[in-house]
Amino acid sequence: MSLAREFARMAAYNRWMNTRLYAAAAPFGEAALQADRGAFFGSLFATLQHIWQADVIWLKRFADHPARFATLDPVRAMPHPYTVHVPTHATFAGLQAARASLDDVIEAFCAELRDAHFEEAITYANRAGDSYRKPFGALLLHCFNHQVHHRGQATTLLHQAGIDMGSTDLVSLVEDIHG
Repeated sequence: MSLAREFARMAAYNRWMNTRLYAAAAPFGEAALQADRGAFFGSLFATLQHIWQADVIWLKRFADHPARFATLDPVRAMPHPYTVHVPTHATFAGLQAARASLDDVIEAFCAELRDAHFEEAITYANRAGDSYRKPFGALLLHCFNHQVHHRGQATTLLHQAGIDMGSTDLVSLVEDIHG
């Protein structure tokens, strides 16, 4: 099994779920999206914004990989969201556009990956200044897992508001094997 191919599948799953999630949330309107619903980040909007911000933070770290992935140039040029508790988008429409653009980058980035990249180490620091050196593959897996975790919170908020997202399982994108 090629890890590069599986990470490309995770990028496709990320886009598929984000597209569906944002489409389901859009009819709510700005006030309802930003209303505190008692979730970890308060509102559905803040939860979606957290996912975007964390993705940017991780992609900026991945941009320092020894391979210097060209597909991460757009992320290198973006302002750093130094904290996930300070809003970076004022409106849902702005966040939705930013999400779609970032999903383009994530898919292109994952298409650029080769299995040899995953064992190389990434060195990064968190907001507190603590420094870490970890295998890139494990960090990329964490990034995708983080998205899934918080999208689960977002789909719960939608469910509580009467919106059924249907299947959100990765297996929906796994091909059947015939023969």
